[in-house]
Amino acid sequence: MKTVVVEELVRTYDKGSVRALDGLSLDVEEGTVLSVLGPNGAGKTTVVRILATLLAPDSGHATVGGIDVIKHPEKVREIIGLSGQYAALDEVLTGWDNLVMFGRLYHLSKKQAEARAEELLERFSLTDSSRRAIKTYSGGMRRRLDLAASLIVKPKVLFLDEPTTGLDPRGRQEMWGVIEELVKDGVTLLLTTQYLDEADQLADDIVVVDHGKVIARGTSDALKKQIGGEQLQVVVAQSNIAKTMEIVAQVSQANVHLDEGLRRISAPVTTGSSALVDVLRLLDSSGIHPLDIALQRPSLDDVFMSLTGHTAEEDLVIAESKKKGKRARS
Repeated sequence: MKTVVVEELVRTYDKGSVRALDGLSLDVEEGTVLSVLGPNGAGKTTVVRILATLLAPDSGHATVGGIDVIKHPEKVREIIGLSGQYAALDEVLTGWDNLVMFGRLYHLSKKQAEARAEELLERFSLTDSSRRAIKTYSGGMRRRLDLAASLIVKPKVLFLDEPTTGLDPRGRQEMWGVIEELVKDGVTLLLTTQYLDEADQLADDIVVVDHGKVIARGTSDALKKQIGGEQLQVVVAQSNIAKTMEIVAQVSQANVHLDEGLRRISAPVTTGSSALVDVLRLLDSSGIHPLDIALQRPSLDDVFMSLTGHTAEEDLVIAESKKKGKRARS
């Protein structure tokens, strides 16, 4: 069953000059994780805000749990949770006070709100710090508490908008663990991210968005298969490069690429480990001992590059440059 359905959403800003969403459509199966993957400005946050009833589209249609987000926003809010890019917490209050406050805002009784706060603090390993002011929390603790606040009413559907933004590697790993536990409990989850490894780790299905449109969809493996099979990579001494390129070309029957700086020769192969064994045998018979040899599967970054003509990392650099430019002009 489709728990979230989005059909041809359009949303513009600046009197129509900027199209944040340009006919975007997607859906999420019940009890699964859909990752909406794309760079800054792709439209990820806009679609989440529409689904969470915080923003109205210019046109299109969207339902959550079969409920129209435009016609019945109050009913949608009863079944969803939302954790945005930045923790929506009161810095002065303690972690416990924040959760109780959110419970009361959701019309829980004082007793119910306190019981739910204690339950969530324990679940997210925050009990020991629950009586401390939020301003003393680390980034990872804040993100966990913000996610806990989005679960006050035990939502059927959870929207996470770039939940690991600003976290260090350890904090990201902790957040991934929490998200995986929520999915095991049956929560349907739509996750936006600009981190390719995050989508690879968490998602049952991935939608790639660029300029407000869905440009590809599939599982991580299916998307990687779109750009071909595995890459055979061999690193050799400078004097052996020419002969090694001949051998790799002979086995792969494909164009061979040389990274001169790394002395790395690579080519796509369709026979996997058989190609690896054949290259090793031919290298050995030629008296060449590789410094390194491996089969490399395509990454989601390779997929993004093939779909858009640029990597996600390049998009992040461009976005940061634009932010710095705006600050310099202001």
